[in-house]
Order: sequence, then C-alpha cells, then structure tokens
Amino acid sequence: MINKTHPLKIELFIVAVASILFIPFLGGVHLFDWDEINFAEAAREMIVTKNYLTVQINFLPFWEKPPLFIWMQVLSMKVFGINEFAARFPNAICGVLTLLVIFKIGRRIHHNLFGLLWVLAFAGSVLPFFYFKSGIIDPWFNLFIFLGVYFLVLYSSPENTKRKQNIFFAATFAGFAILTKGPVGFLLIALTAGVFLILVRFKVKVKITEVLLYFLILALVGGSWFIIQILTGHYDTVVEFIVYQIRLFQTQDAGHGGFFAYHFVMLFFTVFPTSILALKSFKRENINDDFHRLMKKWMLILFWVVLILFSIVKTKIVHYSSLAYFPLTFLAANFVYRASENKQIWKKWISGLLIFVAVLFALPVIMLPFVDKIKNKIIAKNWIHDQFTVGNLQATANWNGFEFIPGIFLVVSVILILVRIPKTDVLKRAIYLWGTTLIFTFFVITLVVPKVEKYSQNALIEFFKSHAEEDIYLKNIYFRSYATYFYGETTPPQNKNFYDEKWLLTGNIDKDVYFVTKIHRAQRLEEYQDIKKIGEKNGFVFFKREAK
Repeated sequence: MINKTHPLKIELFIVAVASILFIPFLGGVHLFDWDEINFAEAAREMIVTKNYLTVQINFLPFWEKPPLFIWMQVLSMKVFGINEFAARFPNAICGVLTLLVIFKIGRRIHHNLFGLLWVLAFAGSVLPFFYFKSGIIDPWFNLFIFLGVYFLVLYSSPENTKRKQNIFFAATFAGFAILTKGPVGFLLIALTAGVFLILVRFKVKVKITEVLLYFLILALVGGSWFIIQILTGHYDTVVEFIVYQIRLFQTQDAGHGGFFAYHFVMLFFTVFPTSILALKSFKRENINDDFHRLMKKWMLILFWVVLILFSIVKTKIVHYSSLAYFPLTFLAANFVYRASENKQIWKKWISGLLIFVAVLFALPVIMLPFVDKIKNKIIAKNWIHDQFTVGNLQATANWNGFEFIPGIFLVVSVILILVRIPKTDVLKRAIYLWGTTLIFTFFVITLVVPKVEKYSQNALIEFFKSHAEEDIYLKNIYFRSYATYFYGETTPPQNKNFYDEKWLLTGNIDKDVYFVTKIHRAQRLEEYQDIKKIGEKNGFVFFKREAK
C-alpha cells in the first residue's frame, strides 16, 4: 500500500511532521557551552560589527571554523532576533531537508517503504533527533558530506548516464562541507572514495576531464572564502585555521580527551535503537539489486572511515562521529527491509540489547526528578568531593514530579513491543521501536533538559544577562566559556587593554570589571585586595573590581 502512494504526498507528510518535531521549543533552554554558544556568538558578532566575512569571537578573528553555518545563523537572527530559537532554527530546517533527502534516496533503492524506514531510523534515534534541535554545526556539515558521497555513488554506478551532473553536485556539496567546517569535509569524502576504489580494484570508468572538473568546482566552491580572505589581507587567518585543523589530529583539545574506542561506544549507545538494528547488516549479504548493493558498499566504507579516522584523532567529542548516523541508519533500514522480505531474521540477542540499552537511557531520566529530594543528604554525607559539582547540586530546578514518565514509557514500551509483537514481524517491531524512541526523545528534550540546565550553567548565564546592558567589562577567568560574550551582549572594546588579563586584574582600568570563576578556583581571585567577592551561586563565584 505504501509503495503505491504518490511520493509527493509522503514528502509533504515528512515535511509537516518533521517541522512539528524539530521547530517548536527551540528556544526553551539556554544555549549550551561551548559549541552552541560559540557559533551563535560568532553570528551575533557579525551582526554587531557588520563584518560578515571574518568569523570572530570576543571581536578577535576566530580561525577554527569557516563561515557558512554562521551565515545561516545570521540570516535566522535577522528574522527572529538574537536568541536561542534563531541560533537553532537552521538545524531544524536541516532536519527537515535531511529526512527528505534520505527518503528520496531510499525510495530510489527500494520504493517508498525503504525510504520511510530510513527516515524512521534517523528520526527515531536518540542523538540524531537531538541534533536537529541544537545549534551546533554538524547537522549541515554531515548532510553536505553525505550528499558529496552520494553523488559519487551515482557516478561510480555502471548505469551512470549523467556523469558531469553527478560530478558537479559531488564537488559542490564537498565544497559546501569545506565552507562549513573546513578541509576535513573533503578529507572524509576522499578517504571514502579512495577505499572504494581500492576495494573494486579501480574498476570504475573515470575520465581525466571529469576529475579536473571535480577539483575545479571543489576549489571554486570550497576555496572561495579562503581565497577572499587572502585577497583582503587576512592570510594569517587562513594559516592559523590550517594549523588548528592539523593540531586536532595531533593533540587532545582541553577537556575533550578519550580512549581509542570512544566513538564506537558513543554510537552504539546514543543512536539507540538504530545502532542495534543495524548490527546484522554489517555482514555480507546476497543482494540482487545492483544499486542497493553498491549503496551498501559505500555506506559501510563511510561508516568505517568515520569511526577509524576520529578514533585516531586525539580530541574526542561525541559529534565528531555524527556523520556515521547516515550509514548507520541506512544499515538499520536495510536490515528491517530485508527482514520484511524474509531475507533476515530477528535474533534473541537483539531483544536483549534493546532492553539493556533502553534501561540505561531510562534510569537517569527516572532518577533525575528526585535529585532535589536527596541532594541535601548527598552533600551532608560528603559523597561528592568536587566543590564545583556540590555547588551545581545546590541549584533549584523546580521539578514538577512527572518528568520521570518518559523514562518509564521507554522501558515499558520496549518490553511490550518485544513481548506482544512476534519476532517474525520485524517491520512492525522496528516501526514501533523507532516511534517509541522518537516520543521519548522529544519529551526528554522539552521536559528534562531545561531542568538539567539549571544545575550546569544557568547561574552563570543569568549573571551575565543581568549585566548585559551595563558599561562594564565582563570576564570569565580560570575557566573557558563563551556565555560571557553572548549573554553579556558584549561590544567591541574601545580599550584594547581589555584583552590583557593582567591589566584587568591589577592595571589602571577605565571601568568596573566583573569576574566569574568556579568555586574551587575562587581563592586565586581572593588574593587581590581590590577585587571583592559580590556573590556565589551553584558553584560559580562572582567578583567585582571597581575603576578608580
């Protein structure tokens, strides 16, 4: 029945449902340090300075990221104002487009059903859903890379009849990826294509003119911002940018280390339940359809390229491996589709893993609302020795008492699905599992995350907001934060001594300075006689130094 439905009707349905899921409540919680606030602040500073070419943080050149995603946020802020909703809105649009893209590609593989299964696998997984409600750069970056790879898939197909068109789009989207996050976008595509060529022993018809066309378009699109920077005298920015990208591979970014298998573990648990449903698709299968078989080969290569590359990289951040969501959700859709054709079977270990991971997800959600009831006992018993964590726990989150329900719902629903639906009906089991996880994730984001944020950073952000319109200096000291600039609504400093920390601490300042630090580092500021403590809240300590 689904395969007979006109694709346009399904696409309109996807747009409507995705918009309902991704757009509402985008501004329901403050932006999170570091990444969300970082990108939003870069967009805000473009608007403040009217300099839309150079990415800046604290009104200094910021050489870590190119500007494409920042430009999207600027446009959004021009429409909705400088706020959380505007910062996250581009990713909500990316979510809608991503689901449309994978439906169209899935439909090309095996009619409407495969496309819808792929959509459900993506939207019905915890972290992939969450990312479309965020203000980080990766959803667009991943979509551009995936499209860059997909058009290479089409180019590598023996049935390729639109060679130049596929090359054009492959290079264009690779260029967009570079403009979004840098050369690593092309590196991922190049590694994936290189491994594919090796595996097929270079038995792909390639014309030298098409290769030249690819790199010409890649250079024009992906290199456009870098070329403009050089032509306008900002060569140093380009050099610093390249140096930073290299450093990511060689060193561990502060606070972002991890063990080698970090991304394997993160993907397995955070892309629930899709990661578990995808496991059986990693083995060799007899697939009769040529394009389906080709697509699976490319998706497996992309998956392993992402996992291995970012396992080697010293810096470990969960969204570095988020590009793997595309191949992982494809593999899950592949398993379910082939099971619906009786070419795959549901094993007992799949059910066991699903229940195990569902319980792991549900337990924190169930327990969190009771934090306020036991936190005084935890503090009194000295069970936590970290001063800052103890301070965080002293926050009042105003739990309503029913926030545990999504956790109960997830566990009970997963168990009922596995008990009530026979394992021979894999299609129905998968659809219900993805639907259950989608509902769980949506309500965790809307009900639980705003409460959790009260413990982590709310006191810091509210302090900056309370001083946003004052003619003062705001400074977070002895810890890193971008909230100072975005929520303090800072403007370009007239006195360049502002960038000298020692001057702020002991120099002849021309206006008052407000310092914020974490409680276990507050003693360092208390050593200065003319810096006075003015408050303390939830692990953060606030100081003031008056201009004389």
